[in-house]
Amino acid sequence: MSFEFKETDIQKLSQVLGVPPKHRGNNYRFEIEQKSLNRKLALEIYPNIHIGKRKGNLISIYTSTAHLQLHFCTGYVVSKLLGEITFVAESNGKLSGLTVEREGGCSLYANVDREILSGDFTTLGPEVMLSGIALSLTENILPRSVAKNDGKISKPIKQGKSKRKLKPKIG
Repeated sequence: MSFEFKETDIQKLSQVLGVPPKHRGNNYRFEIEQKSLNRKLALEIYPNIHIGKRKGNLISIYTSTAHLQLHFCTGYVVSKLLGEITFVAESNGKLSGLTVEREGGCSLYANVDREILSGDFTTLGPEVMLSGIALSLTENILPRSVAKNDGKISKPIKQGKSKRKLKPKIG
């Protein structure tokens, strides 16, 4: 596992959500309530816990009508402007995302093909477009992937500085 929630991440999430975190042993809990919209939810973040035989980050959302989980969360994107946080997990070129709003709303996008994030959204049906747009916010925190000759996505490659020196283009 390359990403683990730290105390600085928890404080950043608290600022966006506008509620303090409650540290409860192996997790952090945020309780969000928007009385005017009749919304209430709890967000729990379990950093680096056992999930089966592996360790990873678990995100849980509890509402009065639903319980949502995102296993092996690999990162998150904060939008202060929108007042929301999108948690993301990737496996074999498929993304799942869980968005939590300061206003107490949440959305789940599961098993989304990674390739639609950087495609032309206008070619997608409206029922698919929303997941592509929502998860496209996470594209810059995902490791880059290399396409094989058969068009399938291979293992992600790490982003970072290349050790090779680039020669300036002349011409």
